[in-house]
Amino acid sequence: MTATGTFTPRPGAAPLARMIRAQALLETRMLLRNGEQLLLTVVIPTLLLVLFSAVDIIDTGAGSAVGFLAPGVLALAVMSTAFTGQAIATGFERRYGVLKRLAASPLPRWGLMTAKTCAVLVTEVLQIALLTVVALALGWSPRGNPLAVAALLVLGTAAFSGLGLLMAGTLRAEATLAAANLVFLLLLVGGGVIVPLTKFPQAAQTVLGLLPISALSDGLRAVLQHGAALPWGDVGVLAVWAVLGLGAAARFFRWE
Repeated sequence: MTATGTFTPRPGAAPLARMIRAQALLETRMLLRNGEQLLLTVVIPTLLLVLFSAVDIIDTGAGSAVGFLAPGVLALAVMSTAFTGQAIATGFERRYGVLKRLAASPLPRWGLMTAKTCAVLVTEVLQIALLTVVALALGWSPRGNPLAVAALLVLGTAAFSGLGLLMAGTLRAEATLAAANLVFLLLLVGGGVIVPLTKFPQAAQTVLGLLPISALSDGLRAVLQHGAALPWGDVGVLAVWAVLGLGAAARFFRWE
């Protein structure tokens, strides 16, 4: 305060860490308040886990059905949030000019993307906690090293985030909406989430095994179902997708 009792303005941006934290909290609240997003990211994976674990519809091989399904549904949850949900939300933010306005704020563009990534990670933690509780109630007995599981989930998140941002930053919002949902359905069926890849022809197995959802599902299954160490082959596939996706998104993302 000055001697006369009035406040002296101190213009300037807040500290970068505080801006990112505030934006991340805002992004998380928006994500959790969106009914369609919650349906895609929470309700559908939970229903799939319960339905296919309780009803003998698909032959999941030796062992309990939930032992096969739980890792795949965890991978599906990561894809639904990091890829499908983020692509659709970011695509419409771009269309309505939200990203353009945020890009003009003191928060740098990389800071905005960091905040969005933090919101994705928070949502994934809630998803994984819920799905784990449901799977345990269905009789799931997970095995393996939690650190290996965490490494696979982080790599999967990076891979799907890069692909989601690439789609949102290059296509129109309506095209992103249609394409993201279509990719979600196709990978749900052909990504080893519910249907084992061994049910597909040999040639198709080779191609499908290179998809990020297949690598994440198989990697989580190797650790959680079979107690394996970190599956380096699946890690390599996810790392390649992460580098390519994030690199392409950084290169081609259009803010307007």
